[in-house]
Amino acid sequence: MSLAIRIHANGGPEVLVAEDVRVPDPGPGEARVRHTAIGLNYIDTYHRTGAYKLSLPSGLGVEAAGVVESVGPGVADLAPGQRVAYCGGPLGAYSQVRTMPADKLVPLPDGVSDRDAAAMMLKGLTVQYLFRQTRALEAGDTILFHAAAGGVGLIACQWAKAIGVTMIGTAGSDEKAALARAHGCTHTIVYSRENFVERVKALTQGKGVPVVFDSVGKDAFPGSLDCLQPRGLWVLFGASSGPVPSFDMGLLAQKGSLYATRPTLFTYAASRESLLAMSREMFDLMLAGKLKADVNQTFPLARAADAHRALESRRTTGATLLLP
Repeated sequence: MSLAIRIHANGGPEVLVAEDVRVPDPGPGEARVRHTAIGLNYIDTYHRTGAYKLSLPSGLGVEAAGVVESVGPGVADLAPGQRVAYCGGPLGAYSQVRTMPADKLVPLPDGVSDRDAAAMMLKGLTVQYLFRQTRALEAGDTILFHAAAGGVGLIACQWAKAIGVTMIGTAGSDEKAALARAHGCTHTIVYSRENFVERVKALTQGKGVPVVFDSVGKDAFPGSLDCLQPRGLWVLFGASSGPVPSFDMGLLAQKGSLYATRPTLFTYAASRESLLAMSREMFDLMLAGKLKADVNQTFPLARAADAHRALESRRTTGATLLLP
């Protein structure tokens, strides 16, 4: 038996319950993994509340690192004892042990710890697809990135600095703004007391930016659009403040023939080939010392509800891990 956190109904953090579950032996194409560290992500709250619909009861969690205990028939590139990490596949990372599709598991190189991997897989690969694929950034580009001191944001700060991109980042307090700057963010805006549209225009001599990366949603709309240059791109990849209200697509025309996209990591990393290539780029930057995982909070797995409360109240910075 293995401890797992499950939900039987949608709601607040109190719906997270710890249960003993039986872990099956791996079948064809599967592997059984004993977790050593589990990543906490905002998408977990969407699953818990029902913003993203699940069939209940359900496990929770999309990201973890651990050690392969056994593999099923047809699995040739993984072996018992191998360290791996993942950020996709069926929900269920909030557990001590689980069986899952082997093609979702990424071998960890020497020099990348289990905790760093569990903190980096989803957030780091999110920045990879945002910066390298959704909009292929180049040295000299200027961008706006909301929630620059969050888990994804601090990785974005580092990645932007590594490739020579000027990053304007928003944050909710002076302390969080300072944290973002310490991680490579060029300019910060404290949105609780500054008008971020006016500050972006001032920082860009009135031109605006070619791309806005927005995981905030409702509270940053339509200001995010007002920060864009004509034919600029609004990348909405989350909604921590709530979903963006429905709007007439004509608004994009009125504000300068803008583009908008709502990408997800799971689309970009759908194939194993893409997943491994994206992971290699991230691991190379980590091993070169250009990306680091900031694990600023840890909670025992059994206290997952407390971790959700801290995340949703915006009391966290960087990454949060659940420890089995």
